[in-house]
Amino acid sequence: MNMPLPPLALYVHVPWCVRKCPYCDFNSHGVGASANLPEDAYLSALIADLDADLALAEGRELVSIFIGGGTPSLMSDSFYRRLLEAVSARLPWAADMEITLEANPGTLERGRFAGYREAGINRLSIGVQSFQHAQLTALGRIHSGDDALAAVGEARAAGFDNLNLDLMHGLPGQTPELAMTDLETALSLAPEHLSWYQLTLEPNTEFHSHPPRLPEEEILWDIQDLGHERLEAAGLERYEISAYARSGRQARHNLNYWRFGDYLGIGAGAHGKLSRWGDSGLDMERRWKTRQPDAYLRRQHDPRGFLAGREAIAPRELPLEFAMNALRLVEGVPLSIWKAHTGHPVDRLLTCLQAARKKGLLVEDEEWLRASPQGLLFLNELLALIDETG
Repeated sequence: MNMPLPPLALYVHVPWCVRKCPYCDFNSHGVGASANLPEDAYLSALIADLDADLALAEGRELVSIFIGGGTPSLMSDSFYRRLLEAVSARLPWAADMEITLEANPGTLERGRFAGYREAGINRLSIGVQSFQHAQLTALGRIHSGDDALAAVGEARAAGFDNLNLDLMHGLPGQTPELAMTDLETALSLAPEHLSWYQLTLEPNTEFHSHPPRLPEEEILWDIQDLGHERLEAAGLERYEISAYARSGRQARHNLNYWRFGDYLGIGAGAHGKLSRWGDSGLDMERRWKTRQPDAYLRRQHDPRGFLAGREAIAPRELPLEFAMNALRLVEGVPLSIWKAHTGHPVDRLLTCLQAARKKGLLVEDEEWLRASPQGLLFLNELLALIDETG
């Protein structure tokens, strides 16, 4: 008898932003501060996109919705009220549904926070990145530190009691002292969740083509060590490589990713991962939608639909795919679920586990697959050993 399919989430992509940041490799398109976005047309396209994917839900309820971008907070509260009404009319929701909206602290969007909360959004993720003028300028951000502080205050006044702050470290010209000042400012705002991650230079970004001068490696290590210690002392538990939360406030949507759950993806360039039972076991595939916003809008009148591509995850790739997500979690995953998610017997992991433990990359535990603190730092080396099981 087949086991239940993995939990199902929904990702919604909003591709527009005021100005594309030089480090950003997401599908985002700068339109300026005064652009008149095609809200009604995009809402119609999103609903049609969802309708085309409904059968992939296989009767499952949604455990979370995440609205990312771009800058989703450029859209009105009415847009999200209508969108969420359409989603709830088509798919059942978990009783404790988490609905997250990404927002930027610029004054353009802040006045809408109360409307977003009334629309049904119950978690806000604010892209602060830094509170300091020099760092924000280097990152090409359009807000100030004061804007970020005001945005958090307005979010609280609007009734948001589940708040994430995105904060970067390892920024151009940043010292450990400057990084800790940013962290202390963030902690003073008492967020329920903090995403604290190092700036990386991704391909197809302005920073990759014209890299800024980043701190030396020794400084980066110092920042990480100091930050982990300070966050733990503040009562924010590290549960993923770059995610910290108060008890019970871990991001459910992201946990579903890291635990290899399924997710529908709607919107320009959105990606999804879906599972279904086949003759030989659990089949998985990745799907992605038309990337360019104008082309995506035209696709609702095109018999080809919104799907731009799909790719089955080959059985050979499943161990690495699963491990790439699960080993980001500090707690790891029980070895008992390895076969169900990968189709590979645990016995084939034994050699890799022995080698990884000898290198200090895995915790000595016969029942859990869990990276050591060293393994979290050198995850690619650990994943290379896991890949040998395929």
